[in-house]
Amino acid sequence: MNSKDNHQLASNIEIALQEPSIHQLPLLNTEVRMDVDSSSSSRLSTLLSEDLDFHSSDTGYATHDFHSFPAKFPPQLPRKFILGLTEPGEIVLDPMMGSGTTILEALLNNRRAVGFDIDPLARLISKVKTTSINIQQLTELGKNILAQATVQVENRYDELLVELETRWDSNTKDFINYWFAKETQVELLALVIEIQKITDEATRAFCELAFSACIITKSGGVSLAFDLAHTRPHRARVAYSPSGNLIIGEPSDGTENARTKLLTKRIRPALFEFKRKFQQNLKSLVELDFKFDKPLLAQGNSQNLTIDADSIDLIVTSPPYASNAIDYMRAHKFSLVWLGYSIHELTDTRKDCIGGENTSTFYFESLPDYTSNLVNELRVLDSQKGKALHRYYTEMKRTLREMYRVLKPGKIAIVVVASSIMRGKDTETGKCLAEIGNEVGFNVPKIGVRQIDRNRRMLPAGMKVDHTSQIQQRMHEEYVIGFYKPQK
Repeated sequence: MNSKDNHQLASNIEIALQEPSIHQLPLLNTEVRMDVDSSSSSRLSTLLSEDLDFHSSDTGYATHDFHSFPAKFPPQLPRKFILGLTEPGEIVLDPMMGSGTTILEALLNNRRAVGFDIDPLARLISKVKTTSINIQQLTELGKNILAQATVQVENRYDELLVELETRWDSNTKDFINYWFAKETQVELLALVIEIQKITDEATRAFCELAFSACIITKSGGVSLAFDLAHTRPHRARVAYSPSGNLIIGEPSDGTENARTKLLTKRIRPALFEFKRKFQQNLKSLVELDFKFDKPLLAQGNSQNLTIDADSIDLIVTSPPYASNAIDYMRAHKFSLVWLGYSIHELTDTRKDCIGGENTSTFYFESLPDYTSNLVNELRVLDSQKGKALHRYYTEMKRTLREMYRVLKPGKIAIVVVASSIMRGKDTETGKCLAEIGNEVGFNVPKIGVRQIDRNRRMLPAGMKVDHTSQIQQRMHEEYVIGFYKPQK
């Protein structure tokens, strides 16, 4: 497979994810319901005063556990607001849908769903999680992929090695060679070749997602990286191939320090991991009964939504952290390069993500007083960090403005956020976004607080808060902001 074929594979993924524009979607209940306006704000305050932690709840039901994704909220959180603030058939939007938690919960509870994201892997995860597929056909397909890929590895190993040299551009190839052992590369290539042969878009996407889940895991999966689910990967200091050969570092003599032992890894066989993850996802697959329309999922930027004004009944979303505190694209490229995307393409996509640090060509907007003062105080401590925070709040101002535009009057947006610590200073994200929301026209009746279950949220820090540790500079609580759009 040459680079042209590889680019076509990426194009095939995007074709499989395409849905009609919301302008083509016949909206239900588009008229404003005046009779519910007086109680919407009070219902919102009541919901935000209730338990928002859900620490003892099962968060892996249905297809919610299909793929690792950092900092995703428990499905019970969007479900609470979907059931409490909408009726069956109404439209729920997540403009930064990530792994599709809100989208799936909307479907499971007989609401119509619309979602956007810049990240190609986020769109793939959301699409697969919300698509009904014949389980029996998938079972046979999985067996066939594994059988054929095994034959390829056993009989065409040297040919696959040659094919690896022509598959990517030089930068992407350097990335692959740094993070994947050659033995693993051969197995992954054999799997990709078989997956690419699948003509049905839905089943191919299911297989691509199982493939990605072998790579992006909490433990680093089949790559030479640790902590891919936390988005800050570290390369193994000592690594052994699946067959037991030492491929990085020096052989053990029993005198290694604790860090070397911690960063020692034995790579798992890619074929075995694909089989395991494929079968795991099969068990979680549910038959979705679409009482209305299939979800409308598309590539899109939350700052410029292709949605009609006054058309959405509820928004539930969780924006990224400021200054790339959780860097989704840094981890997601580990599987996306195998699915046809180049490092250059993914780097460009990362630049457009909310919370980026590049401010050289960014157009800043004015911010309300409290937020502006906080940004200026950070600028004094660190000019670049201050600019990055100004960028973040500018992007969120544009996002909140769009959310206000597309919501029906009398309706609500739920935004789940957490603060970061930048140069020892709390970004006060919940308070600042509430102030920005007020400026664009929202009322903010209440801000709920939830304690983060750090293990389930897969955040890169321990349970004890230590603001002197850079990796610990993540808050241990989230703010659930209720934005209410007043009646006209």
